[in-house]
Amino acid sequence: MRDPFNRSAAIVGVSESECGRGVALTPLQHQAMAARKALDDAGLQKSDVDAVMTTDVIGLPSLMLAEYLAIRPRFTDTTVTGGSAFVLFVERAALAIAAGLCEVVLITYGSSLWSDRHRFSTEAVDPRMPSAQFEFPYGDLSPISAYSLAAMRHMHEYGTTSEQLAAVAVASRQWAMRNPGALLREPITVADVIDSPMVASPFHKLDCCLMTDGGGAVVVTSAERAKDLRRPPVYLLGSGFSTTHMTIPQMKDLTISGAVESGRLAFARAGLTPRDIDVVQIYDSFTFSVILALEDLGFCEKGRGGEFVEAGHIGPGGDLPTNTSGGGLSYTHPGALGIFLVIEAVRQLRGDCGERQVPDAQRALVHGIGGWLSAHATLVLAR
Repeated sequence: MRDPFNRSAAIVGVSESECGRGVALTPLQHQAMAARKALDDAGLQKSDVDAVMTTDVIGLPSLMLAEYLAIRPRFTDTTVTGGSAFVLFVERAALAIAAGLCEVVLITYGSSLWSDRHRFSTEAVDPRMPSAQFEFPYGDLSPISAYSLAAMRHMHEYGTTSEQLAAVAVASRQWAMRNPGALLREPITVADVIDSPMVASPFHKLDCCLMTDGGGAVVVTSAERAKDLRRPPVYLLGSGFSTTHMTIPQMKDLTISGAVESGRLAFARAGLTPRDIDVVQIYDSFTFSVILALEDLGFCEKGRGGEFVEAGHIGPGGDLPTNTSGGGLSYTHPGALGIFLVIEAVRQLRGDCGERQVPDAQRALVHGIGGWLSAHATLVLAR
């Protein structure tokens, strides 16, 4: 088997469907639209695809997608790790290509979360997650309750403040103002975040990700095949995955996440360190997610993440541009954000981002988070 890293696999096409609120598309239609545009971006046809990867919590999503697109894949993957799955799929695609199981992998995601939001009013305890029976009766509204619990512990241990959490939202909005496709583009201040309604302490409304419709697609192939395609390839240098728990009471230390291990693996496989990264995309389900991941991935010291973002490092003009599309806080969030992080990283490395372009971006880190800080997937990409 060939080395799946060291530039042996490349992302050659990316695109989204229509992202926003009230988009009149089903999840499969979102995936089909994004897939068509991503394949066109790569200069490939549907007939070139011999592997599909997608996921959902029910059904046979990869088979459903393949049938809908009239693709007969040699390989599929439907691993369910929440929002980290679509970051993990890039690693899985590289492994499958290196093993000779396939050559062109189509990764997709689609959701009509905003249009279907009424379904949350009837949700009950999921019988597949039996520990939830001990949490839901006491008002648990996870994932927000789980993330707020971890955030409160971090504030207690390290003195992280609500103003520092708000600095993440402000930086994301500053990037979104440079992204014509972002849902929210009006400027906000730290005071605006603090003054927005409290949802689950310490999270105010503007500390929380959006709820939208949308979809995305990513095309991965071998480095050899990538040489002759339409757009400059973006290579996988390293990746890592870690899962530490499912429900938040089983998280050993609420201030240390699985990003420590996934980041360590990704950097080791890439032969790089955090100092070598030019642009970062982190799953920002909540403002705290970014602070915790920046610490655990090694971009700043443990407990100093709040100070780091407050100092302006992650916004436009900062030395660690982060979530340059506006992220889940201001750009889009149709239930899972991971695939959009990959798409934005690829566009930054290809120089396609216009006003929000990071100058001379050579290497990017993508970090997806799934569940209740449960599953972490990290990629190191390079042009």
